[in-house]
Amino acid sequence: MPRDARALDAAALDQLFREARTHNAWQQKDVPDSLLRELYELLKWGPTSANASPARFVFVKSPEAKAKLKEALSPGNVEKTMSAPVTVIVAQDMAFYDRLPQLFPHADARSWFAGNDALIESTAFRNSSLQGAYLILAARALGLDAGPMSGFDAGKLDEAFFAGTTLRSNFLVNLGYGDPAGLFPRSPRLAFDEAARIA
Repeated sequence: MPRDARALDAAALDQLFREARTHNAWQQKDVPDSLLRELYELLKWGPTSANASPARFVFVKSPEAKAKLKEALSPGNVEKTMSAPVTVIVAQDMAFYDRLPQLFPHADARSWFAGNDALIESTAFRNSSLQGAYLILAARALGLDAGPMSGFDAGKLDEAFFAGTTLRSNFLVNLGYGDPAGLFPRSPRLAFDEAARIA
Protein backbone atom coordinates (compact mmCIF):
# COMPACT_ATOMS: atom_id res chain seq x y z
CA MET A 1 0.00 0.00 0.00
CA PRO A 2 1.49 3.38 -0.99
CA ARG A 3 2.27 5.89 1.73
CA ASP A 4 0.07 8.91 2.17
CA ALA A 5 1.38 11.90 0.27
CA ARG A 6 1.52 13.85 3.54
CA ALA A 7 4.06 11.47 5.09
CA LEU A 8 7.45 12.99 5.83
CA ASP A 9 10.40 11.83 3.77
CA ALA A 10 13.12 9.56 5.12
CA ALA A 11 15.51 12.43 5.87
CA ALA A 12 12.95 14.19 8.06
CA LEU A 13 12.14 10.97 9.91
CA ASP A 14 15.85 10.38 10.48
CA GLN A 15 16.25 13.91 11.89
CA LEU A 16 13.30 13.56 14.24
CA PHE A 17 13.70 9.92 15.31
CA ARG A 18 16.02 7.38 13.73
CA GLU A 19 19.27 9.36 13.74
CA ALA A 20 18.45 11.77 16.57
CA ARG A 21 20.39 11.21 19.77
CA THR A 22 20.35 12.32 23.39
CA HIS A 23 23.38 14.61 23.63
CA ASN A 24 25.73 14.96 26.60
CA ALA A 25 28.41 17.22 25.09
CA TRP A 26 27.85 20.52 23.35
CA GLN A 27 29.45 22.82 20.81
CA GLN A 28 29.92 26.30 22.19
CA LYS A 29 27.49 27.78 19.70
CA ASP A 30 24.83 30.24 20.79
CA VAL A 31 21.13 29.48 20.60
CA PRO A 32 19.51 32.88 20.00
CA ASP A 33 16.40 33.95 21.89
CA SER A 34 14.60 34.30 18.57
CA LEU A 35 15.08 30.57 17.93
CA LEU A 36 13.74 29.72 21.39
CA ARG A 37 10.65 31.78 20.63
CA GLU A 38 10.28 29.97 17.30
CA LEU A 39 10.61 26.69 19.16
CA TYR A 40 7.78 27.58 21.53
CA GLU A 41 5.57 28.78 18.67
CA LEU A 42 5.96 25.32 17.12
CA LEU A 43 5.58 23.11 20.20
CA LYS A 44 2.49 24.92 21.49
CA TRP A 45 0.33 23.32 18.78
CA GLY A 46 0.72 19.80 20.17
CA PRO A 47 -2.49 18.37 21.67
CA THR A 48 -3.24 18.32 25.40
CA SER A 49 -6.31 17.27 27.40
CA ALA A 50 -9.05 19.90 26.95
CA ASN A 51 -6.33 22.10 25.42
CA ALA A 52 -5.20 22.64 29.01
CA SER A 53 -1.57 23.33 28.06
CA PRO A 54 -0.25 23.08 31.64
CA ALA A 55 3.46 23.15 30.75
CA ARG A 56 5.51 26.24 31.48
CA PHE A 57 9.04 26.61 30.17
CA VAL A 58 12.04 28.41 31.64
CA PHE A 59 14.92 28.71 29.15
CA VAL A 60 17.97 28.93 31.40
CA LYS A 61 20.78 30.80 29.61
CA SER A 62 22.29 33.50 31.80
CA PRO A 63 25.23 32.81 34.15
CA GLU A 64 23.06 33.83 37.11
CA ALA A 65 20.26 31.43 36.21
CA LYS A 66 22.74 28.64 35.46
CA ALA A 67 24.31 29.10 38.90
CA LYS A 68 20.89 28.66 40.53
CA LEU A 69 20.18 25.60 38.40
CA LYS A 70 23.56 24.05 39.24
CA GLU A 71 22.69 23.90 42.94
CA ALA A 72 19.77 21.56 42.20
CA LEU A 73 21.55 19.16 39.82
CA SER A 74 22.71 15.64 40.62
CA PRO A 75 26.52 15.45 40.41
CA GLY A 76 26.45 13.38 37.22
CA ASN A 77 24.42 16.02 35.39
CA VAL A 78 26.44 19.12 36.32
CA GLU A 79 29.10 19.15 33.61
CA LYS A 80 26.83 18.43 30.65
CA THR A 81 24.20 20.90 31.86
CA MET A 82 26.59 23.73 32.61
CA SER A 83 28.19 23.34 29.18
CA ALA A 84 24.84 23.32 27.34
CA PRO A 85 23.93 26.66 25.74
CA VAL A 86 20.38 26.37 27.12
CA THR A 87 18.65 24.21 29.68
CA VAL A 88 14.85 24.16 29.60
CA ILE A 89 13.00 23.61 32.85
CA VAL A 90 9.79 21.91 31.77
CA ALA A 91 7.38 22.78 34.56
CA GLN A 92 3.71 22.22 35.22
CA ASP A 93 1.27 24.86 36.40
CA MET A 94 -0.86 23.31 39.11
CA ALA A 95 -3.43 26.07 38.54
CA PHE A 96 -3.60 25.43 34.79
CA TYR A 97 -7.39 25.09 35.00
CA ASP A 98 -7.72 28.84 35.64
CA ARG A 99 -6.76 29.36 31.98
CA LEU A 100 -9.42 26.97 30.63
CA PRO A 101 -12.05 29.68 30.05
CA GLN A 102 -9.52 31.13 27.58
CA LEU A 103 -8.20 27.85 26.16
CA PHE A 104 -11.38 25.72 26.13
CA PRO A 105 -14.19 28.31 25.99
CA HIS A 106 -16.96 26.09 24.63
CA ALA A 107 -17.47 24.27 27.96
CA ASP A 108 -17.11 25.00 31.67
CA ALA A 109 -13.92 22.95 31.79
CA ARG A 110 -12.54 24.77 34.82
CA SER A 111 -15.25 23.18 36.98
CA TRP A 112 -14.00 19.72 36.00
CA PHE A 113 -10.75 20.37 37.85
CA ALA A 114 -11.30 22.97 40.58
CA GLY A 115 -11.11 21.22 43.95
CA ASN A 116 -10.19 17.84 42.44
CA ASP A 117 -6.53 17.57 43.45
CA ALA A 118 -6.02 14.05 42.07
CA LEU A 119 -7.29 15.06 38.62
CA ILE A 120 -5.28 18.28 38.67
CA GLU A 121 -2.11 16.35 39.55
CA SER A 122 -2.51 13.65 36.92
CA THR A 123 -3.58 16.06 34.19
CA ALA A 124 -0.78 18.52 34.87
CA PHE A 125 1.88 15.80 34.96
CA ARG A 126 0.66 13.86 31.93
CA ASN A 127 0.18 16.84 29.70
CA SER A 128 3.28 18.80 30.71
CA SER A 129 5.23 15.61 29.95
CA LEU A 130 3.60 15.50 26.52
CA GLN A 131 4.48 19.13 25.94
CA GLY A 132 8.07 18.45 26.95
CA ALA A 133 8.17 15.72 24.31
CA TYR A 134 6.78 18.15 21.74
CA LEU A 135 9.59 20.51 22.72
CA ILE A 136 12.20 17.84 21.97
CA LEU A 137 10.70 17.08 18.55
CA ALA A 138 10.27 20.77 17.72
CA ALA A 139 13.91 21.38 18.68
CA ARG A 140 15.06 18.57 16.40
CA ALA A 141 12.86 19.89 13.59
CA LEU A 142 14.56 23.29 13.92
CA GLY A 143 18.05 21.79 13.76
CA LEU A 144 18.80 21.74 17.48
CA ASP A 145 19.89 18.76 19.56
CA ALA A 146 18.34 17.83 22.89
CA GLY A 147 19.41 16.09 26.07
CA PRO A 148 16.35 15.41 28.24
CA MET A 149 16.98 14.26 31.79
CA SER A 150 15.83 13.83 35.34
CA GLY A 151 18.57 13.82 37.97
CA PHE A 152 17.86 16.96 39.99
CA ASP A 153 16.44 17.94 43.35
CA ALA A 154 12.92 19.14 42.51
CA GLY A 155 12.50 20.87 45.87
CA LYS A 156 15.66 22.93 45.42
CA LEU A 157 14.84 23.71 41.80
CA ASP A 158 11.30 24.81 42.61
CA GLU A 159 12.52 26.99 45.47
CA ALA A 160 15.09 28.64 43.21
CA PHE A 161 12.83 29.28 40.23
CA PHE A 162 9.19 28.95 41.30
CA ALA A 163 8.90 30.01 44.94
CA GLY A 164 5.55 31.60 45.64
CA THR A 165 4.00 30.39 42.39
CA THR A 166 1.78 27.49 41.31
CA LEU A 167 4.56 26.00 39.15
CA ARG A 168 6.39 22.73 39.81
CA SER A 169 9.28 21.26 37.87
CA ASN A 170 8.77 18.11 35.81
CA PHE A 171 12.04 17.48 33.94
CA LEU A 172 14.95 19.22 32.22
CA VAL A 173 16.06 19.39 28.60
CA ASN A 174 19.50 20.60 27.56
CA LEU A 175 19.41 22.29 24.16
CA GLY A 176 22.03 23.35 21.67
CA TYR A 177 24.22 21.91 18.96
CA GLY A 178 25.53 18.58 20.13
CA ASP A 179 29.13 17.44 19.90
CA PRO A 180 29.04 13.95 18.36
CA ALA A 181 32.32 13.11 20.15
CA GLY A 182 30.34 12.97 23.41
CA LEU A 183 27.83 10.38 22.24
CA PHE A 184 27.66 6.89 23.73
CA PRO A 185 27.03 3.89 21.48
CA ARG A 186 23.34 3.79 20.65
CA SER A 187 21.29 1.58 22.97
CA PRO A 188 18.87 -0.97 21.50
CA ARG A 189 15.11 -0.55 21.40
CA LEU A 190 12.36 -3.12 21.83
CA ALA A 191 10.94 -4.75 18.71
CA PHE A 192 7.27 -4.28 17.87
CA ASP A 193 6.27 -7.68 19.23
CA GLU A 194 8.09 -6.98 22.50
CA ALA A 195 6.39 -3.64 23.15
CA ALA A 196 3.17 -3.54 21.16
CA ARG A 197 0.24 -5.51 19.88
CA ILE A 198 -2.66 -4.84 17.56
CA ALA A 199 -5.93 -5.64 19.30
